[in-house]
Amino acid sequence: MSIIHIPAPPGITAPPLSFGARTGDLLFISGIPGFDASGALPDSFEAQFKNVVTNFSRVLSEGGAMMRHLVKVNVLLTRASDVAAMNKLYAEAFGPAPYPARTTCVVQALPDPKMLIEIEGTASLAT
Repeated sequence: MSIIHIPAPPGITAPPLSFGARTGDLLFISGIPGFDASGALPDSFEAQFKNVVTNFSRVLSEGGAMMRHLVKVNVLLTRASDVAAMNKLYAEAFGPAPYPARTTCVVQALPDPKMLIEIEGTASLAT
């Protein structure tokens, strides 16, 4: 197994986890929040989503994968009102079809009260 690590943004203490773990042809990506490169968490859902995708892509790349390798994605939202916007942004970021299998959950809270979204996933590098 190999562990994928990307540096945490300045001022952010990463929790005790690996951002990704690769075993064989599978890459498991931990929940990625929407912090930007400076460690800020934007107020807008769209900005957080775009940061999640940027950070998620970094973990995929470090693990030798790309978006097209994703087989399963879990999306956690703190507001049901963001589902429509998430679907639009998701289609742009994770497309074109076929998309990975996906579960979307609306949760009461995420670790930081300002977090609006977190995405985790599994990629397969088998061809």
